[in-house]
Amino acid sequence: MQKTEPNRLVRFGVFELDPRSGELRSKGSKVKLQDQPLQILLAMLEKPGDVVTREELRAKLWPADTFVDFDHGLNAAVKRLRDALGDTADNPRYIETLPRHGYRFIAATVPEENTTEQRQPLWKQRGWLLGAAAVLVLAGVVFGVDAGGLRRKLLSGSTIQPQIRSLAVLPLTNLSGDPQQEYFADGMTEMLITNLGMIRSVRVISRTSAMHYKGTRKPLPEIAHELNVDAVVEGTVLRSGDKVRITANLLDGRTDRHLWGKTYESALRDVMVSQSDAAQAIASEIRVKIAREERLSFASVLPVNAAAQDAYLRGRHQWDRRTEESLKNATEYFQKSIELDPGYAPAYAGLADTYAILGDNGFRRPKDVFPLAKAAAVRALEIQPSLAEAHTSLGSVMKAYEWDWEGAEREFKQAIALNPNYSTAHQFYGELLESLGRFDEAVAELKGATQLDPLAPRIYGILAWTLYLAGRYDEGIAAADKSLEVDPYHAGSLCTRGMIYLQKGKYEEAMADLRQAHSLLPGPYYPYLGLVRGYVVSGKQDEARKALKEMEELSRRRYVMPSVMAIAYSGLGDKEGAFTWLEKAYEDRDPWLGLSIKSEPAFDCLRSDPRFQDLLRRMNFPK
Repeated sequence: MQKTEPNRLVRFGVFELDPRSGELRSKGSKVKLQDQPLQILLAMLEKPGDVVTREELRAKLWPADTFVDFDHGLNAAVKRLRDALGDTADNPRYIETLPRHGYRFIAATVPEENTTEQRQPLWKQRGWLLGAAAVLVLAGVVFGVDAGGLRRKLLSGSTIQPQIRSLAVLPLTNLSGDPQQEYFADGMTEMLITNLGMIRSVRVISRTSAMHYKGTRKPLPEIAHELNVDAVVEGTVLRSGDKVRITANLLDGRTDRHLWGKTYESALRDVMVSQSDAAQAIASEIRVKIAREERLSFASVLPVNAAAQDAYLRGRHQWDRRTEESLKNATEYFQKSIELDPGYAPAYAGLADTYAILGDNGFRRPKDVFPLAKAAAVRALEIQPSLAEAHTSLGSVMKAYEWDWEGAEREFKQAIALNPNYSTAHQFYGELLESLGRFDEAVAELKGATQLDPLAPRIYGILAWTLYLAGRYDEGIAAADKSLEVDPYHAGSLCTRGMIYLQKGKYEEAMADLRQAHSLLPGPYYPYLGLVRGYVVSGKQDEARKALKEMEELSRRRYVMPSVMAIAYSGLGDKEGAFTWLEKAYEDRDPWLGLSIKSEPAFDCLRSDPRFQDLLRRMNFPK
């Protein structure tokens, strides 16, 4: 291959590179290429076909006095170059990797004369010199007198690193080659997010939204824009026996510039300590202040039983799927973790969360699972009082089952104080405020949760429900639309949007949403109720009673939340039937009763009845 001259354009494949300007084009369109990947490409194009060693690239990219984890910084830069070229390490067209040695440019290159860089006529050179002299004179005036503070602004803008106040941790790449180890890589990602989330002065995107980018090839600045963050952490995890190696790289979300990188190697039992160290190092790099209590939390991290932690990570992997079967599996994993290490607080918190969701979603009778959830949450806090997840779990039991509104609010506030980036705590607190009719506060809390978890459809769905109960219908539709952008098959959001359309008199749109929601989730869930309501409001009483009869038959075979039945009867105007099911909901401690009793429009016809007011009193609602 012909050696590239520095002032000549280079063509290879569909690409054209101008070495002088650093501009890369593909079929005439400009391709964005950051500085480090560009420097690597230029180094290889200077001697195509020959090996460019890793040490040569190190000397070119990082001065001798620069501290950086060189190996992984270089690997990340080469990966970004390959992404720009659409190349892969497994089947390279342009860049070949020589393991532990370096890289080689293997495509044919065609140098061309760069006419844009030809020597300018003498009169243009003189004109340029005169212009340059004028600029120098003006600069001398400005910098000599600092007119309007311009000198200070010019100097400061060129050297200070952009301020980082928000970041996302992308899913760590599993380097083991074993798909069965994905749960471990995801667990390590969640641990790093949790540790960073304890730092109040930086906003950290929650795991649910970060996981949307697992395996993505999107450009990093595009991801940062979608998540509205200043910086991104990416990296890898390799587990081999009882050893773990985690690599973390911090990159500027706007420019993709590599800011910091480090590798942490530890025994499996010490991996939580490594995660804590990584979080503190990232905080130091982005120059955010770590409060004294946050430092104490980091310092209190202790080694754990490796097998117990492994079972816990498997449990969280199952818990995150939120199906009835996966929640059953999660329960078994958390119980196994507790058996292996009875002093491991996160396993108790995970078990509490699992029992609570089984009750919240109607998978189990509330009386069968919520007491177990509370016992597990209390035990977690006895072991580790600073565990935000456990405070959230305890608050959810107080809110959904015990109707201890003050106690629940106290626990949610404590959880948020311990980890202000824990979106679930903000979500549950927003639900509590909605139950109490404090809608403005609830909407603010739920919108805060969406900032932390912008790609979580369930949070937008809950926000839509809250706005529906508050009578803010257009805002509710917008929130439901946002949820359905992320997940077009989110049954809860479809149902809520359909209910709002009913209130607005848009019956055709309402029934389309309600039928689709019911087809997606036809069991003992809220969409069944939505279908009944849709038939009632649109004047189809026979269809409504038929659907209600199906719900009653279903309730004889498995548990159906009584509050759903009460809303359906109330919508049909059957007050006695509604009160019968309301009493059953009260006896069962139905979680949906607390969410709907104060503001659900279907209950408006019951509110003047003394029995209804007595029910509110027994549920401990503030007057």
